[in-house]
Amino acid sequence: MNTEKIALLVDSGTDVPQELVEKYNIYVIPLQIIYKDRVYTDKVDITPEEVYKRLPQEIPSTSLPDGATITKIFEKIKADGYEKLLAITISSGLSGTHNIVRLIAEDFPALESYVLDTKNIGIAAGLQVIEAAKMIEKGDSWEDIKVKTEENVKRSKIYFNVATLEYLQKGGRIGLVASILGNALKLNPIISCNDQGIYYTVSKARGRKKSLEKTFELIKEFVGNHKKIALAVAHGEAEEDAKSFYQRLKENFPQAEEIYFGTISPALVVHTGPGLLGIGIQILED
Repeated sequence: MNTEKIALLVDSGTDVPQELVEKYNIYVIPLQIIYKDRVYTDKVDITPEEVYKRLPQEIPSTSLPDGATITKIFEKIKADGYEKLLAITISSGLSGTHNIVRLIAEDFPALESYVLDTKNIGIAAGLQVIEAAKMIEKGDSWEDIKVKTEENVKRSKIYFNVATLEYLQKGGRIGLVASILGNALKLNPIISCNDQGIYYTVSKARGRKKSLEKTFELIKEFVGNHKKIALAVAHGEAEEDAKSFYQRLKENFPQAEEIYFGTISPALVVHTGPGLLGIGIQILED
């Protein structure tokens, strides 16, 4: 049995469901949501619904807490008796989180740290965190955990549908997604992250229904003949669509060990707007 004390640290953009954060004692760096009149802490003092409600008046911006706040979390992890730290962040192609955590880790010799770039966002990054948490709980060795979490990056995928591209555009997070045309033709793009962890359009469909149909096909394709998978449905003001999609996944993927369900974090809501449906997939076994 492995006796190494390994802590797990994530940023709130990985969207790990709260009950799992508590179950596995995961440390979280909360992103910040910045309005003209005040700054909120992601998932702590603001909900996705509140962000939606205020979007017509103001689209806030998001950022990381400052270095001192993150360093304090490192100090707490050390004080809690850990020697090693696995930090898992959303894609470095979409956020500066990965870089800042990596730099702080390098400056913090009291903990032996490994910082993983998931090349993903939201629940697809979260599925990688959950797998890492299970490995730590099982007592896998530090070396094994590092190798396996790195392998899991390629075995994870997100597909999401947005009702409009307006928010991705305004937030400057549009990546390789062509926007203007899509809005004009009522085309609903299905967006994912490429190998560099940058948004790109996987496919376009006209209208929501066709877009969700196409998403289902893409999931089937990614899953292929793999024997064991984990799935997750995350939504932002799209509960009906999300519930029926969840049912469909349940009926069609008996090899899914787990299908998680939840809302996306307020910080991600800022960049996607209402009507978001995201599906995370992780291949657990060939």
